[in-house]
Amino acid sequence: MTAPATRTGPAHPRPAGGGGLVLVGMLLVALNLRAAVTSLGALLDEIRTGLGLSGVMAGFVTTLPTIAFAGLGALTPWLVRRWPPARVLALAMLALATGQVLRVVTDSAAVFVLTSALALAGIAVANILLPMLVKQHFPHRTGLVTGAYTMALTIGTTVAAAAAVPVAHAFGSWRAGLGVWAGLAAVAVLPWVPLALRTRSARRAASPTAVTAAPARVRPAQTRLGWAMAVYFGAQSLSGYAIMGWLAQLFRDAGYPAETAGLLLAGVTALGVPVALAMPALAGRLRTLRPLVFSLTAFSAAAYLGLAVAPRGLAPLWVLLLALGQGAFPLILTTIGLRARTADGTVALSAFAQSTGYVIAALGPLLVGILYEATGGWTAPIGFLLAALAVQTTAGVAIARPRYIEDEQRRAERQEEAGVASPATAWSTVG
Repeated sequence: MTAPATRTGPAHPRPAGGGGLVLVGMLLVALNLRAAVTSLGALLDEIRTGLGLSGVMAGFVTTLPTIAFAGLGALTPWLVRRWPPARVLALAMLALATGQVLRVVTDSAAVFVLTSALALAGIAVANILLPMLVKQHFPHRTGLVTGAYTMALTIGTTVAAAAAVPVAHAFGSWRAGLGVWAGLAAVAVLPWVPLALRTRSARRAASPTAVTAAPARVRPAQTRLGWAMAVYFGAQSLSGYAIMGWLAQLFRDAGYPAETAGLLLAGVTALGVPVALAMPALAGRLRTLRPLVFSLTAFSAAAYLGLAVAPRGLAPLWVLLLALGQGAFPLILTTIGLRARTADGTVALSAFAQSTGYVIAALGPLLVGILYEATGGWTAPIGFLLAALAVQTTAGVAIARPRYIEDEQRRAERQEEAGVASPATAWSTVG
Protein backbone atom coordinates (compact mmCIF):
# COMPACT_ATOMS: atom_id res chain seq x y z
CA MET A 1 0.00 0.00 0.00
CA THR A 2 1.36 3.41 -0.93
CA ALA A 3 2.20 5.71 1.97
CA PRO A 4 0.11 8.86 2.03
CA ALA A 5 1.75 11.96 0.63
CA THR A 6 2.12 15.08 2.67
CA ARG A 7 3.69 18.45 2.29
CA THR A 8 7.26 18.68 3.33
CA GLY A 9 7.11 19.17 7.08
CA PRO A 10 9.56 20.31 9.65
CA ALA A 11 10.39 16.91 10.98
CA HIS A 12 14.05 16.10 10.45
CA PRO A 13 14.98 18.13 7.39
CA ARG A 14 18.33 17.41 5.86
CA PRO A 15 20.99 19.20 7.93
CA ALA A 16 21.84 22.52 6.37
CA GLY A 17 25.54 22.51 7.25
CA GLY A 18 26.99 24.24 10.31
CA GLY A 19 28.54 21.08 11.76
CA GLY A 20 31.00 23.06 13.89
CA LEU A 21 28.27 25.27 15.31
CA VAL A 22 26.10 22.21 15.99
CA LEU A 23 28.95 20.59 17.92
CA VAL A 24 29.54 23.71 20.00
CA GLY A 25 25.82 23.93 20.68
CA MET A 26 25.65 20.28 21.72
CA LEU A 27 28.55 20.65 24.14
CA LEU A 28 26.98 23.73 25.72
CA VAL A 29 23.68 21.90 26.07
CA ALA A 30 25.43 18.91 27.64
CA LEU A 31 27.08 21.12 30.26
CA ASN A 32 23.57 22.07 31.38
CA LEU A 33 21.97 18.64 31.51
CA ARG A 34 22.57 18.02 35.24
CA ALA A 35 23.72 21.38 36.67
CA ALA A 36 20.18 22.39 37.68
CA VAL A 37 19.78 19.04 39.47
CA THR A 38 23.09 18.64 41.28
CA SER A 39 23.23 22.28 42.42
CA LEU A 40 19.81 21.81 44.03
CA GLY A 41 20.95 18.66 45.80
CA ALA A 42 24.00 20.44 47.20
CA LEU A 43 21.86 23.26 48.61
CA LEU A 44 18.79 21.28 49.64
CA ASP A 45 19.09 22.00 53.37
CA GLU A 46 19.37 25.75 52.76
CA ILE A 47 16.45 25.67 50.30
CA ARG A 48 14.27 23.73 52.76
CA THR A 49 14.96 26.35 55.44
CA GLY A 50 14.56 29.32 53.12
CA LEU A 51 11.26 28.20 51.60
CA GLY A 52 9.92 26.26 54.56
CA LEU A 53 9.66 23.03 52.55
CA SER A 54 8.18 20.08 54.41
CA GLY A 55 9.97 16.76 54.38
CA VAL A 56 7.42 15.40 51.91
CA MET A 57 7.83 18.42 49.62
CA ALA A 58 11.62 18.17 49.77
CA GLY A 59 11.42 14.48 48.90
CA PHE A 60 9.19 15.30 45.95
CA VAL A 61 11.63 17.96 44.72
CA THR A 62 14.50 15.44 44.73
CA THR A 63 12.36 12.92 42.82
CA LEU A 64 11.10 15.51 40.33
CA PRO A 65 14.03 15.13 37.88
CA THR A 66 13.34 11.47 37.15
CA ILE A 67 9.60 12.16 36.90
CA ALA A 68 10.23 14.97 34.42
CA PHE A 69 12.79 13.02 32.41
CA ALA A 70 10.39 10.09 32.11
CA GLY A 71 7.17 11.95 31.36
CA LEU A 72 8.30 15.00 29.39
CA GLY A 73 11.05 13.20 27.50
CA ALA A 74 8.43 10.96 25.94
CA LEU A 75 6.89 13.99 24.23
CA THR A 76 10.06 14.87 22.32
CA PRO A 77 9.39 12.74 19.19
CA TRP A 78 6.02 14.50 18.87
CA LEU A 79 7.77 17.87 19.08
CA VAL A 80 10.39 17.12 16.44
CA ARG A 81 7.76 15.80 14.04
CA ARG A 82 6.28 19.29 14.04
CA TRP A 83 9.26 21.64 14.40
CA PRO A 84 12.95 21.49 13.45
CA PRO A 85 15.18 19.97 16.15
CA ALA A 86 17.27 23.16 16.34
CA ARG A 87 14.20 25.23 17.18
CA VAL A 88 13.00 22.69 19.74
CA LEU A 89 16.42 22.64 21.40
CA ALA A 90 16.64 26.45 21.49
CA LEU A 91 13.25 26.58 23.23
CA ALA A 92 14.31 23.79 25.60
CA MET A 93 17.37 25.75 26.73
CA LEU A 94 15.26 28.90 27.02
CA ALA A 95 12.83 27.00 29.26
CA LEU A 96 15.76 25.77 31.35
CA ALA A 97 17.18 29.27 31.79
CA THR A 98 13.77 30.80 32.54
CA GLY A 99 12.82 28.11 35.03
CA GLN A 100 16.11 28.49 36.91
CA VAL A 101 15.68 32.25 37.17
CA LEU A 102 12.06 32.10 38.29
CA ARG A 103 12.63 29.49 40.97
CA VAL A 104 15.23 31.60 42.80
CA VAL A 105 13.15 34.79 42.93
CA THR A 106 10.09 33.24 44.58
CA ASP A 107 9.26 32.72 48.22
CA SER A 108 6.51 30.22 47.43
CA ALA A 109 7.23 26.51 47.74
CA ALA A 110 4.57 25.71 45.13
CA VAL A 111 5.99 28.18 42.63
CA PHE A 112 9.47 26.81 43.29
CA VAL A 113 8.29 23.31 42.38
CA LEU A 114 6.46 24.50 39.24
CA THR A 115 9.38 26.56 37.96
CA SER A 116 11.76 23.70 38.72
CA ALA A 117 9.51 21.53 36.57
CA LEU A 118 9.79 24.10 33.76
CA ALA A 119 13.59 23.97 33.95
CA LEU A 120 13.58 20.17 34.04
CA ALA A 121 11.28 20.08 31.01
CA GLY A 122 14.06 21.73 29.01
CA ILE A 123 16.55 19.14 30.22
CA ALA A 124 14.16 16.28 29.46
CA VAL A 125 13.79 17.37 25.83
CA ALA A 126 17.53 17.92 25.41
CA ASN A 127 18.28 14.46 26.87
CA ILE A 128 16.35 12.89 23.99
CA LEU A 129 17.54 15.18 21.21
CA LEU A 130 21.30 14.90 21.60
CA PRO A 131 21.63 11.28 20.38
CA MET A 132 19.44 12.17 17.39
CA LEU A 133 21.61 15.18 16.53
CA VAL A 134 24.72 13.01 16.66
CA LYS A 135 23.10 10.61 14.19
CA GLN A 136 21.89 13.44 11.96
CA HIS A 137 25.02 15.59 11.81
CA PHE A 138 27.89 13.22 12.70
CA PRO A 139 26.88 9.75 11.46
CA HIS A 140 30.48 8.66 10.92
CA ARG A 141 31.79 10.05 14.23
CA THR A 142 29.12 8.73 16.56
CA GLY A 143 31.50 7.45 19.23
CA LEU A 144 33.75 10.51 19.25
CA VAL A 145 30.94 13.08 19.40
CA THR A 146 28.93 11.09 21.95
CA GLY A 147 32.05 10.83 24.08
CA ALA A 148 32.62 14.57 23.83
CA TYR A 149 29.12 15.56 24.90
CA THR A 150 28.98 12.89 27.61
CA MET A 151 32.25 14.23 29.00
CA ALA A 152 30.78 17.75 28.93
CA LEU A 153 27.71 16.44 30.80
CA THR A 154 29.94 14.86 33.43
CA ILE A 155 31.99 18.03 33.83
CA GLY A 156 28.85 20.13 34.22
CA THR A 157 27.53 17.71 36.83
CA THR A 158 30.76 17.80 38.83
CA VAL A 159 31.30 21.56 38.67
CA ALA A 160 27.72 22.38 39.66
CA ALA A 161 27.83 19.99 42.62
CA ALA A 162 31.19 21.34 43.77
CA ALA A 163 30.59 25.06 43.17
CA ALA A 164 26.96 25.56 44.28
CA VAL A 165 27.74 25.85 48.00
CA PRO A 166 30.83 28.09 47.63
CA VAL A 167 28.90 30.43 45.31
CA ALA A 168 26.02 30.55 47.78
CA HIS A 169 28.40 31.35 50.63
CA ALA A 170 30.21 34.00 48.59
CA PHE A 171 26.96 35.86 47.88
CA GLY A 172 25.32 35.05 51.20
CA SER A 173 22.29 33.26 49.75
CA TRP A 174 21.30 29.87 48.40
CA ARG A 175 19.54 31.74 45.60
CA ALA A 176 22.86 32.74 44.05
CA GLY A 177 24.27 29.22 44.26
CA LEU A 178 21.18 27.85 42.53
CA GLY A 179 20.49 30.66 40.07
CA VAL A 180 23.95 31.21 38.63
CA TRP A 181 23.49 28.21 36.34
CA ALA A 182 20.73 30.03 34.46
CA GLY A 183 23.49 32.05 32.79
CA LEU A 184 25.06 28.87 31.45
CA ALA A 185 21.69 27.78 30.05
CA ALA A 186 21.21 31.18 28.40
CA VAL A 187 24.58 30.84 26.68
CA ALA A 188 23.51 27.41 25.41
CA VAL A 189 20.57 29.02 23.59
CA LEU A 190 22.81 31.16 21.38
CA PRO A 191 24.21 28.60 18.89
CA TRP A 192 20.75 27.19 18.20
CA VAL A 193 19.16 30.49 17.17
CA PRO A 194 21.06 30.83 13.84
CA LEU A 195 20.70 27.10 13.25
CA ALA A 196 16.94 27.34 13.71
CA LEU A 197 16.76 30.35 11.37
CA ARG A 198 18.92 28.55 8.80
CA THR A 199 16.60 25.55 8.87
CA ARG A 200 13.58 27.80 8.39
CA SER A 201 15.24 29.53 5.42
CA ALA A 202 16.08 26.19 3.83
CA ARG A 203 12.46 25.06 4.15
CA ARG A 204 11.14 28.31 2.64
CA ALA A 205 13.54 27.94 -0.27
CA ALA A 206 12.08 24.52 -1.05
CA SER A 207 9.23 24.23 -3.55
CA PRO A 208 5.93 25.00 -1.79
CA THR A 209 4.27 22.21 -3.71
CA ALA A 210 6.85 19.56 -2.90
CA VAL A 211 5.50 16.41 -1.36
CA THR A 212 7.27 13.56 0.35
CA ALA A 213 6.22 10.19 1.59
CA ALA A 214 5.45 10.30 5.26
CA PRO A 215 8.06 8.20 7.07
CA ALA A 216 6.88 5.13 8.87
CA ARG A 217 6.54 5.81 12.60
CA VAL A 218 9.18 3.99 14.62
CA ARG A 219 7.68 2.37 17.72
CA PRO A 220 10.41 0.81 19.90
CA ALA A 221 7.81 -0.54 22.34
CA GLN A 222 6.86 -3.09 19.71
CA THR A 223 10.36 -4.57 19.64
CA ARG A 224 12.56 -6.70 21.83
CA LEU A 225 15.49 -4.36 21.16
CA GLY A 226 13.53 -1.33 22.34
CA TRP A 227 12.65 -2.95 25.64
CA ALA A 228 16.18 -4.26 26.17
CA MET A 229 17.54 -0.74 25.62
CA ALA A 230 15.00 0.69 28.09
CA VAL A 231 15.84 -1.89 30.76
CA TYR A 232 19.59 -1.37 30.36
CA PHE A 233 19.19 2.40 30.55
CA GLY A 234 16.90 2.09 33.55
CA ALA A 235 19.06 -0.36 35.49
CA GLN A 236 22.27 1.64 35.03
CA SER A 237 20.49 4.89 35.91
CA LEU A 238 18.97 3.24 38.99
CA SER A 239 22.43 2.39 40.28
CA GLY A 240 23.79 5.81 39.33
CA TYR A 241 21.08 7.72 41.21
CA ALA A 242 21.38 5.38 44.19
CA ILE A 243 25.14 5.96 44.31
CA MET A 244 24.75 9.73 44.07
CA GLY A 245 22.11 9.71 46.78
CA TRP A 246 23.58 7.29 49.30
CA LEU A 247 27.31 6.69 48.80
CA ALA A 248 28.37 9.59 51.01
CA GLN A 249 26.14 8.25 53.80
CA LEU A 250 27.70 4.81 53.43
CA PHE A 251 31.19 6.28 53.86
CA ARG A 252 30.06 8.36 56.85
CA ASP A 253 28.67 5.22 58.47
CA ALA A 254 32.05 3.59 57.84
CA GLY A 255 33.73 6.29 59.96
CA TYR A 256 34.75 8.95 57.46
CA PRO A 257 34.09 12.61 58.33
CA ALA A 258 31.40 14.33 56.26
CA GLU A 259 33.91 16.32 54.20
CA THR A 260 35.89 13.23 53.23
CA ALA A 261 32.73 11.29 52.41
CA GLY A 262 31.68 14.11 50.10
CA LEU A 263 35.05 14.13 48.38
CA LEU A 264 34.87 10.37 47.83
CA LEU A 265 31.44 10.79 46.24
CA ALA A 266 32.77 13.61 44.03
CA GLY A 267 35.60 11.30 43.04
CA VAL A 268 33.14 8.93 41.34
CA THR A 269 31.96 11.74 39.07
CA ALA A 270 35.42 13.23 38.50
CA LEU A 271 36.97 9.89 37.57
CA GLY A 272 34.03 9.33 35.24
CA VAL A 273 35.17 12.18 32.94
CA PRO A 274 37.83 10.18 31.03
CA VAL A 275 35.56 7.14 31.10
CA ALA A 276 32.81 9.19 29.45
CA LEU A 277 35.20 10.23 26.68
CA ALA A 278 36.70 6.78 26.05
CA MET A 279 33.65 4.53 26.31
CA PRO A 280 31.76 5.74 23.18
CA ALA A 281 34.90 5.49 21.06
CA LEU A 282 35.43 1.90 22.20
CA ALA A 283 31.78 1.03 21.57
CA GLY A 284 31.93 2.44 18.04
CA ARG A 285 34.90 0.26 17.12
CA LEU A 286 33.68 -3.09 18.44
CA ARG A 287 31.45 -5.38 16.40
CA THR A 288 29.80 -6.70 19.55
CA LEU A 289 29.42 -4.85 22.84
CA ARG A 290 29.63 -7.97 25.01
CA PRO A 291 33.23 -7.33 26.19
CA LEU A 292 32.22 -3.86 27.38
CA VAL A 293 29.00 -5.08 28.99
CA PHE A 294 30.77 -7.79 30.97
CA SER A 295 33.72 -5.55 31.91
CA LEU A 296 31.42 -2.87 33.27
CA THR A 297 29.50 -5.49 35.23
CA ALA A 298 32.73 -6.83 36.72
CA PHE A 299 33.86 -3.34 37.82
CA SER A 300 30.52 -2.55 39.45
CA ALA A 301 30.19 -5.94 41.12
CA ALA A 302 33.70 -5.71 42.58
CA ALA A 303 32.94 -2.20 43.89
CA TYR A 304 29.68 -3.28 45.52
CA LEU A 305 31.26 -6.29 47.17
CA GLY A 306 34.16 -4.16 48.36
CA LEU A 307 31.82 -1.59 49.86
CA ALA A 308 29.96 -4.36 51.68
CA VAL A 309 33.09 -6.01 53.09
CA ALA A 310 35.65 -3.23 53.59
CA PRO A 311 34.14 0.21 52.96
CA ARG A 312 36.85 2.08 54.88
CA GLY A 313 40.11 0.32 54.21
CA LEU A 314 40.09 0.51 50.40
CA ALA A 315 37.62 3.31 49.73
CA PRO A 316 39.65 4.95 46.90
CA LEU A 317 39.72 1.63 45.05
CA TRP A 318 35.96 1.19 45.35
CA VAL A 319 35.46 4.76 44.10
CA LEU A 320 37.64 4.03 41.05
CA LEU A 321 35.76 0.80 40.30
CA LEU A 322 32.41 2.56 40.67
CA ALA A 323 33.53 5.25 38.23
CA LEU A 324 34.55 2.59 35.72
CA GLY A 325 31.28 0.71 36.21
CA GLN A 326 29.28 3.89 35.61
CA GLY A 327 30.70 3.84 32.09
CA ALA A 328 27.43 2.04 31.36
CA PHE A 329 25.83 5.49 30.97
CA PRO A 330 27.95 6.71 28.03
CA LEU A 331 27.77 3.19 26.63
CA ILE A 332 23.98 3.18 26.41
CA LEU A 333 23.91 6.73 24.99
CA THR A 334 26.25 5.58 22.23
CA THR A 335 24.27 2.41 21.64
CA ILE A 336 21.10 4.44 21.01
CA GLY A 337 22.76 5.87 17.91
CA LEU A 338 24.32 2.56 16.90
CA ARG A 339 21.01 0.68 16.99
CA ALA A 340 19.04 2.99 14.66
CA ARG A 341 19.46 3.56 10.92
CA THR A 342 17.79 6.97 10.76
CA ALA A 343 17.39 10.18 12.77
CA ASP A 344 13.69 9.33 13.21
CA GLY A 345 14.60 5.93 14.57
CA THR A 346 17.23 7.44 16.87
CA VAL A 347 14.90 10.00 18.44
CA ALA A 348 12.16 7.38 18.88
CA LEU A 349 14.56 4.91 20.49
CA SER A 350 16.13 7.63 22.62
CA ALA A 351 12.72 8.80 23.87
CA PHE A 352 11.48 5.31 24.66
CA ALA A 353 14.69 4.06 26.31
CA GLN A 354 15.16 7.17 28.41
CA SER A 355 11.56 7.85 29.40
CA THR A 356 10.95 4.21 30.35
CA GLY A 357 14.39 3.93 31.89
CA TYR A 358 13.93 6.92 34.16
CA VAL A 359 10.75 5.36 35.55
CA ILE A 360 12.89 2.40 36.59
CA ALA A 361 15.68 4.69 37.83
CA ALA A 362 13.34 6.56 40.17
CA LEU A 363 13.04 3.38 42.26
CA GLY A 364 16.77 3.25 43.03
CA PRO A 365 17.28 5.87 45.76
CA LEU A 366 13.84 5.11 47.20
CA LEU A 367 14.36 1.37 47.61
CA VAL A 368 17.91 1.77 48.85
CA GLY A 369 16.62 4.18 51.48
CA ILE A 370 13.82 1.82 52.51
CA LEU A 371 16.21 -1.12 52.85
CA TYR A 372 18.73 0.98 54.76
CA GLU A 373 16.11 2.19 57.22
CA ALA A 374 14.60 -1.27 57.64
CA THR A 375 17.87 -3.11 58.26
CA GLY A 376 20.08 -0.41 59.74
CA GLY A 377 22.97 -1.41 57.52
CA TRP A 378 24.22 -1.67 53.97
CA THR A 379 24.14 -5.40 53.24
CA ALA A 380 20.55 -5.40 51.97
CA PRO A 381 20.87 -2.20 49.88
CA ILE A 382 24.05 -3.49 48.25
CA GLY A 383 22.34 -6.83 47.60
CA PHE A 384 19.56 -4.92 45.84
CA LEU A 385 22.11 -3.08 43.68
CA LEU A 386 23.77 -6.37 42.78
CA ALA A 387 20.37 -7.75 41.70
CA ALA A 388 19.80 -4.64 39.57
CA LEU A 389 23.25 -5.16 38.07
CA ALA A 390 22.28 -8.71 37.07
CA VAL A 391 19.21 -7.32 35.25
CA GLN A 392 21.39 -4.69 33.60
CA THR A 393 23.82 -7.33 32.37
CA THR A 394 21.05 -9.50 30.93
CA ALA A 395 19.69 -6.52 29.01
CA GLY A 396 23.22 -5.59 27.95
CA VAL A 397 23.75 -8.98 26.36
CA ALA A 398 20.49 -8.51 24.48
CA ILE A 399 21.60 -5.18 22.96
CA ALA A 400 25.22 -6.17 22.31
CA ARG A 401 24.73 -7.71 18.87
CA PRO A 402 24.58 -5.24 15.94
CA ARG A 403 21.03 -4.71 14.70
CA TYR A 404 18.62 -1.85 14.08
CA ILE A 405 15.34 -0.75 15.61
CA GLU A 406 13.75 -0.12 12.19
CA ASP A 407 14.51 -3.70 11.08
CA GLU A 408 13.16 -5.13 14.32
CA GLN A 409 9.94 -3.18 13.96
CA ARG A 410 9.40 -4.43 10.42
CA ARG A 411 10.03 -7.97 11.63
CA ALA A 412 7.58 -7.51 14.50
CA GLU A 413 4.94 -6.15 12.13
CA ARG A 414 5.36 -9.11 9.80
CA GLN A 415 5.03 -11.50 12.74
CA GLU A 416 1.89 -9.75 13.95
CA GLU A 417 0.39 -9.99 10.46
CA ALA A 418 1.20 -13.69 10.50
CA GLY A 419 -0.46 -14.07 13.91
CA VAL A 420 2.78 -14.54 15.87
CA ALA A 421 3.19 -12.92 19.31
CA SER A 422 5.21 -9.71 19.39
CA PRO A 423 8.86 -10.23 20.30
CA ALA A 424 8.59 -7.35 22.79
CA THR A 425 7.12 -9.86 25.22
CA ALA A 426 10.38 -11.78 25.18
CA TRP A 427 13.04 -9.10 24.89
CA SER A 428 15.50 -10.97 27.07
CA THR A 429 15.85 -13.81 24.59
CA VAL A 430 19.23 -13.26 22.98
CA GLY A 431 19.24 -13.73 19.24
